[in-house]
Amino acid sequence: MNIRIICLGKIKEKYLHDGIEEYKKRISKYANIEIIELSDEPIPDNASQKEIDNIKKKEADKIKNSIDSHDFVCSLDLSGKQLTSEEFANKINEITLNGFSTIDFIIGGSLGIHKELVTNSNMAISFSKLTFPHQLFRMILLEQIYRAFKINNNETYHK
Repeated sequence: MNIRIICLGKIKEKYLHDGIEEYKKRISKYANIEIIELSDEPIPDNASQKEIDNIKKKEADKIKNSIDSHDFVCSLDLSGKQLTSEEFANKINEITLNGFSTIDFIIGGSLGIHKELVTNSNMAISFSKLTFPHQLFRMILLEQIYRAFKINNNETYHK
């Protein structure tokens, strides 16, 4: 199984970088894990809605160029379905059983993901109605992927 996290922007804070690396190491016991960092677009102060839509479209085009047509694409978006950790684990297992060898998780930039990309994804998930910084969310996603593998392998997750 291959897990790819396609995201915009670079991690600047050491504590986030260290946490992300720790979860990547833990996940590597169960799957190949890759993080693809794409450059985010600059956002002008007081950007109009049209400018925001154009920025999101440019970022979506960059993301689409990183997706293989055979991958299962999961957008992380506020409009997506909320799952429990067990449901998330079951979904990962189900995706694998349906013949997908790669799952691409899409994390948008600070403006979110363009609606076209969300619509064309195989699924959209929302982890919360709360908004998280996209750098922090990367670590939250990795933790949940790791937890899903522990659940699917009937292993205890020490808290």
